[in-house]
Amino acid sequence: MFIELTDHLRCIADHAESFLVLVPDEMEGRRVLRGTMGCPVCQAEYRIHAGIAEFGPVTPHGAAAPPGAPDATAIHAFLGIEGPGGYVGLLGGAARLGEELAALLPGVHLVAVNPPEAISPSVRLSVLRAQRLPLKGRAFRGMVVGMPQALDIEWQRSAIQAVLPGLRVTGTGPVPDESGFELLGEAAGWWVGRRSTG
Repeated sequence: MFIELTDHLRCIADHAESFLVLVPDEMEGRRVLRGTMGCPVCQAEYRIHAGIAEFGPVTPHGAAAPPGAPDATAIHAFLGIEGPGGYVGLLGGAARLGEELAALLPGVHLVAVNPPEAISPSVRLSVLRAQRLPLKGRAFRGMVVGMPQALDIEWQRSAIQAVLPGLRVTGTGPVPDESGFELLGEAAGWWVGRRSTG
């Protein structure tokens, strides 16, 4: 896990958004391979093992991408991101596009949440496993919501809240019906929208 990502993570316990304190045990460059993150509010602890941040047990996701799913070039266009810096989240099966998106988004760090088991962390991709989205609100430059999270209203809502106002969220499945979300378009089972600035 990229060490600076800690500043954009939150405790997943049911209390007001709280930062996490990281104690790394093993590092490789700017990546934490082993360590612990702790919440100062509820004292919850989350382990980092083999570079993966574990926020609780999850069912591994290994289903194939839905037919007609857009490729990395299309997702890059949907997100509308230009220039380096910041983070883009990839939920569930969307993490399959991580390597190709990294090439299209130089200087942007990707964060895969509950990716298929075959996806491993790298210099450009952090991997998190969690029962709820452990990302702070208004912290990311974009989010891509893949299956199975795309079918869960709470995951959709959290993904929208994690994006900076005025920036975009895209995904498959039902179009979000959330305050703070402005739909820009939908076709062939995919949608793209913007986090409102209000």
